[in-house]
Amino acid sequence: MSAVLGVAVLGLGLSALYALASLGIVLIYRGSGVINFAQGAVGLCAAYIWFELHINQGWGYPAALLIAVAAAAAVGALIHIGLMRQLKSASSLARTIATLGLLISLQALVILRYGTNVNVVPSALPTGAWTIGDVTFPQDRVILISIAFALSAGLWWMYRFTDFGRATSAVAEDQTLSAAVGVSPDVVATVNWALGCGLAALAAILVAPIITLQASSMTTLVLAALAAALIAQFRSFPVAFIASVALGVGQTILTRYTTQPGLAAAAPFLVIVVVMIVRGQAVPLRDHVLARLPAVGTGRLRAPLVLAGVVGTIVLANVSSDAWTQSFGATFALSLFMLSFVVLIGYVGQISLAQWPLAGFGAWVAGRLGASQGMPLLPAIVIGILATVALGVVIALPALRARGIKLAIVTLGLGTALELMLFQNSTYTGGLSGTAVQLEIAGWNFDAGTHPDRYLFVTFGAFVLAAIVVTNMRRGLVGRRMLAVRTNERAAAALGIGVRSVKLYGFAVAAGIAALGAILFSFAVGIVDYTEFSSFHSILYTCLAFVGGIGFVSGPLLGSPLAPGTVGTQFGTVVLSGVATYLSLIGGVVLILSVLLNQDGIAKDLATSVRQITSRLGPRHQPQQSTVRRQLADDSADGATRTRTRVRPSALAVDRLSVRYGNVVVVDDVSLAVRPGQVIGLIGPNGAGKTTLLDAVTGFTRVASGRVTLNDDDMTRCSPVFRARAGVSRAFQSLELFEDLTALENIVAATDPTSRSCYLRDLVHPAPLKFSAGVLDAIREFQLEQDLDRPASELPYGRRRLLAIARAVANGPSVLLLDEPAAGLSGEETRELATVVRRLARDWGMAVLLIEHDVEFVLETCDELVVLNFGRVISRGAPLEVRNDPAVVAAYLGGETKVPSPSKELRR
Repeated sequence: MSAVLGVAVLGLGLSALYALASLGIVLIYRGSGVINFAQGAVGLCAAYIWFELHINQGWGYPAALLIAVAAAAAVGALIHIGLMRQLKSASSLARTIATLGLLISLQALVILRYGTNVNVVPSALPTGAWTIGDVTFPQDRVILISIAFALSAGLWWMYRFTDFGRATSAVAEDQTLSAAVGVSPDVVATVNWALGCGLAALAAILVAPIITLQASSMTTLVLAALAAALIAQFRSFPVAFIASVALGVGQTILTRYTTQPGLAAAAPFLVIVVVMIVRGQAVPLRDHVLARLPAVGTGRLRAPLVLAGVVGTIVLANVSSDAWTQSFGATFALSLFMLSFVVLIGYVGQISLAQWPLAGFGAWVAGRLGASQGMPLLPAIVIGILATVALGVVIALPALRARGIKLAIVTLGLGTALELMLFQNSTYTGGLSGTAVQLEIAGWNFDAGTHPDRYLFVTFGAFVLAAIVVTNMRRGLVGRRMLAVRTNERAAAALGIGVRSVKLYGFAVAAGIAALGAILFSFAVGIVDYTEFSSFHSILYTCLAFVGGIGFVSGPLLGSPLAPGTVGTQFGTVVLSGVATYLSLIGGVVLILSVLLNQDGIAKDLATSVRQITSRLGPRHQPQQSTVRRQLADDSADGATRTRTRVRPSALAVDRLSVRYGNVVVVDDVSLAVRPGQVIGLIGPNGAGKTTLLDAVTGFTRVASGRVTLNDDDMTRCSPVFRARAGVSRAFQSLELFEDLTALENIVAATDPTSRSCYLRDLVHPAPLKFSAGVLDAIREFQLEQDLDRPASELPYGRRRLLAIARAVANGPSVLLLDEPAAGLSGEETRELATVVRRLARDWGMAVLLIEHDVEFVLETCDELVVLNFGRVISRGAPLEVRNDPAVVAAYLGGETKVPSPSKELRR
């Protein structure tokens, strides 16, 4: 026992590093809502400033420490002012990419100045030991952990009891309200960025004597501190400290007592995965309400561009030197790998930082099958791809409970664990020199060193085939499902789209593409060095895909030349002598500028230019829109004899339903029924629980008690997707349209078949848009004929609201739930909408339940009103009868009356 305790004590130094780093991460997140992946890089730079001043220039330790920490704090403030403040309305993807760009740039600066050598630095702390019984306590470790404890206690006190701490908490809760009462979110965020980066510097300098000073080690270790910050939910300083101690001590014990190489180093990253899966709740990011995802392409494959690529490749193979030909081949191979980002991040919206290690798994399987089993290359590649697809599905499982930055952290943990436990274990990789392979198929050698022209043709051909698959996917039913999930998972589920299936499919396809690209890239010269499949390279390639255009098939071709080993390296070496050395730094700077200036990527600008040129040559062809307009025109011609198909009649019943958030009762024992052809109005003051009731009916909120039935079928525990497919449709108060799709595609998304055959069919032949009778009726009912080919994001607000309702009714639901459908509409638009809602009930046969604050709209539209106040029903009956009910008047105007005793807690 004493031996284990002695080993555990040695882990206090690592615990101190994790604690100080995680405290800085928590500080920055609490103040700005950003998880700073560059925390380790900032600390690394500060440690080298201290190293330069103290070791090289002979400054005293305290002075050098003070200057380095102050410099890091200043850098932190500048990062917020110059970068993050400009991205406050950007998506979580853009902010994540910005911090990753900082990581790449800062680490590149250190490598350019100091190289990758290990620097052993002396400790300013006592290096002796105290002995208590059989246990020896190194003085420097005890002092380090004491400093970390004191800082965590001090930060806890400051953020709990000081004005600045309360201001930070207020900003974390609501930035707009904080600004209204005189608290500047920018000032709070700037100070927290400075404090957080200062802590990163202090951590790096204090721990450098223990772990040595090297360009990459500090960054990896601080990324592991994300596990402690995650356990603390990026908020609690004491929890972050306790988790850091546990991680550091546990990792040290694993290092001493386990024989599995890499397990100890991977432990913090495995903890990240376990915590995310168990907790199953999204990190509370404070995305701006107008946060916008990067643009995506249309998926149109232009034959002239493909033909030009073929001709250009043939010319390159015949006129270029071997070095240039090889570099172009490597560029196409890496571009093929980056197509996986287009599928996964661009189309599905899942931020994965594990793609390169995941792709390396496919290369490892193929390489080891060939080297150790003598298997021919082609079947080895196929098995490698299939194995990677299977692993991709496994990695996707946490994505079913995660999204956004949370998923990025999970995948970073998985990728790093794979790197440490597999790729850095020479027992599994064929020795320190890697695996010897031969790129040979059917007797033809495609080795880039001996036959660069053949290698170029293979990689170009593979890229073109994969690009065709990806564009087919984008244009088909699968593409609409993917973009729906990427834009709004709630709205997608409310239309019956299987969100889980789409995510799993996206991860699987992206994994297969990534594996093929990695195999062709790493097999180029006959030796596969698996240590290259690192999480840092995965971060780099993710960022370069973002620069090129992460939603466009041409994006990888535009971003990959900035990667090492591609045509950019060759250009920098031959044409601009010495530039290749600075390629990582250039890539990082370009990335930061791209995030600031063009979050859609270079490909978006290129596509816009191509459209402008082609528009001058002739009018744009819109076959899908032309087809639907033709059908609408044909229907209008014989409209007098046309009879609208009524929906399947179904009745919705809510029986004594209650919803609780913790101890707060938000909906309390509510019962109501909606029958076919009937419009029921659900009204009440703000905070009465109306939207929460709709969330419970549609499956987005867990029911505490009671039942929801559809034609006597109990749906209380059914998923939102099941309820939507059963005939319960919903239009949201906040619209929640699919902004990347056109108005027509938004409507059609509600009527797409639910079969899964499209997941394979669309890879080869995407199915064209199909226009059901419900789609045509919805378009005509809401007069959207002139808006069909416009992206939803470009429509005026009134048209957007009508589109949201049209989408909800297009698949002919039996029950329609409308949440404030008239909000933001003009008086004339509101009267027209009231007529339409009545028609939906009378002519379509729908059972309609609506929430609305517009009294005239409710009186004109509804057959019956149900009034909620503090989650309870206080009145029900005919509209005029309810309007004059004293209990209703009291609820809206605050008068005195006898009403059921409500909970005094604030409700949603």
